[in-house]
Amino acid sequence: VQLQASGGGLVQAGGSLRLSCAASGHSFNFAHMAWFRQAPGKKREFVATGTWSGNSALYADSVKGRFTISEDNARNAIFLQMNSLRTEDTAVYYCAAARQSSWYRDRADEYDYWGQGTQVTVSS
Repeated sequence: VQLQASGGGLVQAGGSLRLSCAASGHSFNFAHMAWFRQAPGKKREFVATGTWSGNSALYADSVKGRFTISEDNARNAIFLQMNSLRTEDTAVYYCAAARQSSWYRDRADEYDYWGQGTQVTVSS
């Protein structure tokens, strides 16, 4: 299984970026896919996960109202629209996929597969 994240870059504060994550090499449906991020010197943190497996979208408090996660119906890709970006959003953004459904969709250890990450840098 491979997860390929793309769409990162350098943007000024207040700007927008759209991240994409495409999955390949799997013959089963993922229960969840999500976005996490890791800033320098900090732990990896949950950003958002979507509505597969009958769930509601879930967002970290720090991104609510600014970021929107979307998914394709074939369960092969997720996207993250990031608006009103702040300098504190600077991080490497990772997509992740889980085979089994879980109550704890915001926990990194619930995910089985990870992409390589895409750098998002927000300048002031």
